[in-house]
Amino acid sequence: MGTAAVVVTLVCVLFAVAVVYDLARMITPREARCPPLARLRGRRAALEAAERWCVGLWLHGQIDPATYQRRMSALARGRRTTDCRTVRR
Repeated sequence: MGTAAVVVTLVCVLFAVAVVYDLARMITPREARCPPLARLRGRRAALEAAERWCVGLWLHGQIDPATYQRRMSALARGRRTTDCRTVRR
């Protein structure tokens, strides 16, 4: 009975840590890694996905217009990642 309780407790703790980690990744506007899309469908698709991500950040008020313009200009030049400083409106 004691071993089963320890296993259940560890599983619950791991699940809680995973939930907190996912929430933190959803909240932060910073993209820390290359998405799998860059490998699966190529550079152009990755740039389009980054553009949609940037538009979503701007529409939800997570970046200001100057940051939005800077990121979109970088995407137009073919650079998917820029400095990730964000300013809330």
